[in-house]
Amino acid sequence: MPKKSLLLSIVLGLIFFALFLPGFAQTYLFSVPKEIVHAYWNEDGTLSLYYEIWFANSASADPIDFVDIGVPTQYYDLNSVEASINGIPITSIEKSPYVTNGIALGLGENAIRPGETGVVTVLIPNIERVLYVDSSDANYVSAVFSPTWFGSEFVSGYTDLTVIFHLPNGVQPEEPRWHQSPGSFPTEPQTGLDSEGRIFYSWNNPQASASTQYKFGASFPKQYVPETAIVAQSINIDALMNILLTLFCAAIPILFVFIIVYNIIKAQRRKLEYLPPKIAIEGNGIKRGLTAVEAAILLEQPLDKVLTMILFSVIKKGAASVTQKDPLELKRETNATEENLRPYEMKFLEAFEITDKRKRQQALQEMVIDLVKSVQNKMRGFSRKETIAYYKEIVNRAWKQVEEAATPEVKSEKFSEALEWTMLDRDYDDRTKRVFERGPVYVPTWWHRYDPLFPSRSASTTSTPTPSPSQGPTYTSAPRLPGSDFAASVVNGVQNVSASVIGNLSDFTSKITNKTNPPPVTSSSSRSYSSSRGGGCACACACACAGCACACAGGGR
Repeated sequence: MPKKSLLLSIVLGLIFFALFLPGFAQTYLFSVPKEIVHAYWNEDGTLSLYYEIWFANSASADPIDFVDIGVPTQYYDLNSVEASINGIPITSIEKSPYVTNGIALGLGENAIRPGETGVVTVLIPNIERVLYVDSSDANYVSAVFSPTWFGSEFVSGYTDLTVIFHLPNGVQPEEPRWHQSPGSFPTEPQTGLDSEGRIFYSWNNPQASASTQYKFGASFPKQYVPETAIVAQSINIDALMNILLTLFCAAIPILFVFIIVYNIIKAQRRKLEYLPPKIAIEGNGIKRGLTAVEAAILLEQPLDKVLTMILFSVIKKGAASVTQKDPLELKRETNATEENLRPYEMKFLEAFEITDKRKRQQALQEMVIDLVKSVQNKMRGFSRKETIAYYKEIVNRAWKQVEEAATPEVKSEKFSEALEWTMLDRDYDDRTKRVFERGPVYVPTWWHRYDPLFPSRSASTTSTPTPSPSQGPTYTSAPRLPGSDFAASVVNGVQNVSASVIGNLSDFTSKITNKTNPPPVTSSSSRSYSSSRGGGCACACACACAGCACACAGGGR
């Protein structure tokens, strides 16, 4: 092809696209300087609408060749609709493909050209099913109406909007009630009688927006319309479905957040589930003979409490003494017989001989791991459910003996003997405070090894002189503490262990759980992958008031 012919083809192609391409992508941009809507509420219970809409097309936009008008319900006769543009009848009146229950007015050769104005009038007579029982008075009907509005991407500027309700013939001036006005309108409408003697309510806002939905309403006695014209339900099915869809859409992000929070909580809880699932396999009978510490593992007590129980156990056996409470430090007693110590107690003492805090925590974690495995082995063939119930009953009996003790001395003695078992009670903290809140407590003989500031029994014991037979028996006064101080010291033992030895309980326990009860391994072949190329939830708007007859958005094609 010669170069001149090729150049000519390119030029002609550019001219073609310049002339005809804009027609394939029309741009609507206009303003609505003025709009008047008459809503005639007829004696037969129908609604007739008459619109006058002034359009001002933008000079840079395409012609306005179609106008869509929303209709409150689908119960109207399309063939009875009349419309005009600048006084010229519009013959192309069809159902709108863009607006629910709407009509499409084809302006044809009378389309509003760029930079020009035009007035569109529409009469939609006898729209049915627009009245509802008033929600505040069953003897009244509610008439609510929203004028059509346009997409915000098409319309700009202010609109001098006037909406006039014409109530049915016969309604007396003192009978009707107007509803609350839209926010930007005067609180009360203008009232009066129209040319037919009908009561009218008129709302006006010179700075309204043609892209905003405004709802206007009035109520009047139902005696002025046929009973059959009143819609029984307070909301139509379409509106109900829209509300349900809206609620569903709103629930999706809430559900998503709930799932995230649930998974976080579940993950945190799983970190504390150090007991392996194998132990839950039911056998037969009760496993007796577990120590209080081993029973604590079976009950999956928090590990700071388990370590505190071991602490009290070695102190009571005379194997160690607390030299410092915060941070907790122990001194191993050299004169203690190790034959009475259990393996986990020996490892507990060995861990406290380590000065490095991180290595001490690791040693305590290894001790707990061995303890969990030991309990698991002991529970083989036995019923976990029956065994747990058995040891819970031991806990209840231990507390009962303490609470029913006749004297403070006996109460203190019983508590000292069963201290580790009482700690297995869920209400251990508060129960200890309740039991010992009143009166003195005779501290156990080993108390000075737990509280380094408390003198030993030998240093604090005082005896009366040996009396003669006529003077009565001799006695030794044991050291005492106020009950509240004693209870606080015992309860705070768990907190001291947690804060100074364990640190973060969840992190400490999770490292044990990873060994004793690791999460199941998921193979890559079992995973399923899916991709989504976008999506969303389109939620419709529905009127929430009783008696809603709302025109939907339309126009601007």
